[in-house]
Amino acid sequence: MKTSKKYIHIIYLFTLVSAIFLSCQSEDKYVIFLHNRFLETHNVNDIHPEFGQMEFHEIITAFESHGIKVIHDIRKGNVNARTYATKVINQIDSLQNRGIKAQNITIIGISKGGYIAQYVSTLANNPSLNFIFIASFQEADIETMPDINYCGNILSIYDKSDPFGVTAIERKRLSNCVITNFKEIEINTGLGHGFIFKPLKEWIEPSILWSLGNFELDTTLN
Repeated sequence: MKTSKKYIHIIYLFTLVSAIFLSCQSEDKYVIFLHNRFLETHNVNDIHPEFGQMEFHEIITAFESHGIKVIHDIRKGNVNARTYATKVINQIDSLQNRGIKAQNITIIGISKGGYIAQYVSTLANNPSLNFIFIASFQEADIETMPDINYCGNILSIYDKSDPFGVTAIERKRLSNCVITNFKEIEINTGLGHGFIFKPLKEWIEPSILWSLGNFELDTTLN
């Protein structure tokens, strides 16, 4: 009897996440990484017609190389951002139930993953959690997604050449949760929205520093 590829993927994912949870240490730094929409409908090795291959594993490795434990699930099927956010909150709860402090957990989202992360920030409503929203805010979001409310230590990164990301300062201003640490970084890679497809230093380095608790971003990585 043949085992379906989908079933094998579920078993692998469960084993991976279980292994991460079982090896929890209270002071470890954790990242929950939420990818973009492209991987919801394509395989990880597929080539985007404009931006090339999504270097997903290379991005994950960049964080892991600095001692950060990364939880990553490749979503499938054009998921609803708010609905999927509840799954992420369950992952956060599982980490906290194992003794991981909220301040040691960072949720990173790129593009659509950034919108999921914003809903996680809203629904979790925990000022101690850390968030990085990358290429995931447009001015129209204030009206089309009025239910998003930033909460946590928040880093926003967007590229000047990317039409799908601008400053999110207005969302921060309208949010009613205490935000102890908030920073924005505008980069300019010239790659448009394609900058999220590669582990570029311009966004990877500040993301790693933020995940390590360096909210001043006042150092460089080796």
